[in-house]
Amino acid sequence: MRTTSEHYPAKGRVILHLDMNAFYCSVHEADEPEKYKGKATAVAGSVELRKGIIVTSSYAARAKGVRTGMTVREGLKLCPELTLIKPDFDLYRKFSRGFMSIARQYTPLVQAVSIDECYMDITGSKSFGTPLEIAALIQNRIATEWSLPCSIGIAPNKLLAKMASDMKKPGGLTVLRLRDVPEVLWHQPCDALFGIGRKTAEKLKRMNLNTIGQLAAADEALLVRQFGVMGSWLLQAAHGIDHSEVKEVREQSKSVGHTTTLPKDVKTREQVYRVLLNLADQTARRMRRQKLVARAIQITIRTPDMKTITRSHTLDAPTAEADRIYREACVLYDRHWQEGKPIRLLGITLQSLEPEATAAVQLDLFEYREEPRKAALTKTMDALRDKFGEDAVLTAGMLSDDPSALIRNRRIRGTSLQLDDELLYIDE
Repeated sequence: MRTTSEHYPAKGRVILHLDMNAFYCSVHEADEPEKYKGKATAVAGSVELRKGIIVTSSYAARAKGVRTGMTVREGLKLCPELTLIKPDFDLYRKFSRGFMSIARQYTPLVQAVSIDECYMDITGSKSFGTPLEIAALIQNRIATEWSLPCSIGIAPNKLLAKMASDMKKPGGLTVLRLRDVPEVLWHQPCDALFGIGRKTAEKLKRMNLNTIGQLAAADEALLVRQFGVMGSWLLQAAHGIDHSEVKEVREQSKSVGHTTTLPKDVKTREQVYRVLLNLADQTARRMRRQKLVARAIQITIRTPDMKTITRSHTLDAPTAEADRIYREACVLYDRHWQEGKPIRLLGITLQSLEPEATAAVQLDLFEYREEPRKAALTKTMDALRDKFGEDAVLTAGMLSDDPSALIRNRRIRGTSLQLDDELLYIDE
């Protein structure tokens, strides 16, 4: 009979991927079972007007063909008895904290990647049992204590754990070992491999690489020529190899701020707006690097005689978008400052921060299909600026010869002060 320790590798890791099933709908069913248990439900916007996009649907609704991204009208056509539910992000956060708390009782190495999923490194958790016993215990506790179904993948790395958790839903427990990869994965199309999107899959298809097995047998030099450094990753992933670590979430910053002292006074709304645009851009960039979102925005105004005022506003939903931060900062300025009065310093500080992965960011449900494109564009712009400098990609409003343009130039603008629990960028 094998001991518990023998179920763990002598070298290597044991990773769990915990994925909640139909999370939003499951939360409503757990919260109000008398209304929603076992029914075809969908979370969507503008329920009264029968407009908007379906954010998620229950498994009973999915059995009728209702899918995420459909319009409500399409969903009702497929499933006339579909019950529509307004999003309740406070409720989702409550249940998310609940199942995450259970996960953290078995290992400190828990990495939340969204409001409804996380990775766990349980290599050092032998005292709780074998990996399968731990996974089953967590699954049962979440079902008992929070009435939520989840699927768990068990593997030697994050990639395979994620792939495993997707194999049996709802309520699956799946083990995927490296030696299982050829039999389990290689016959599947390339886009079934986590991390390969539609465009990459199409490019691989043009290279006559249609399956994960064909990708695993491809020449690495060829892949690198076609995809750059990602080519090496593609080959490793096709073999089930992933060296990324489960990173526990550090204590988050209390605030992220940026102020700039201007060499001459600004007085007009146009001048102030331009400075706020650059401040919003840089502050949002720093917050995205930390993978945080903000629930409150504060502006700081200092006059030539050193009088300082601060004004803040709490948002109806958290954000990390520069344009939203800019708009809110402009509103605060217009509301609390008289145009024409001289200003020597301006600042934006983002407050009430929380991790992006666990924050339920309330999307504009009428533009739900556009959100992935917007996020992809922001990610691409960030990557370009990381590689080529802050001036690599700018909006028209940022182009000027006035002092606000210097905010992006670290050498000219001054110094930055970084504390352990707070980021405050000071340009004096």
